[in-house]
Amino acid sequence: MSHVAKIDIEIRDLDALGAACRRVEGELLREQTHYSSYQQGLTCDHAIRFAGCRYEVGVTRRAEGGYDLNWDDYAPGGLLARLGPGAGKLVQAYGVEAATRAARRQGYAVTETVQSDGAVLLHVRAS
Repeated sequence: MSHVAKIDIEIRDLDALGAACRRVEGELLREQTHYSSYQQGLTCDHAIRFAGCRYEVGVTRRAEGGYDLNWDDYAPGGLLARLGPGAGKLVQAYGVEAATRAARRQGYAVTETVQSDGAVLLHVRAS
């Protein structure tokens, strides 16, 4: 059965989210106020679209700051196949982008290595 669920992550940096979307071949659509899912009329502040997927991810502002990500992972919508369980690929990409940007703002040099299993290692050092 199709339903909308919150992805287990809090977004604090929309620019990092946009870069994360590009990493997983998606697009952050700023100011798009509705997102596609099995349920009609779901509102959001921004949305994320992936080519070949019928459904989108909704990006909704939290009252206390930051954003939540909401999605419908019902298989025919295509997001589960694209992003994996719990949207793990998008969560990982956001973590890499947010950490890299934070380290660089503090003057550190960052390089990344992708492991054979897809895990990403960040190497942070003084520049």
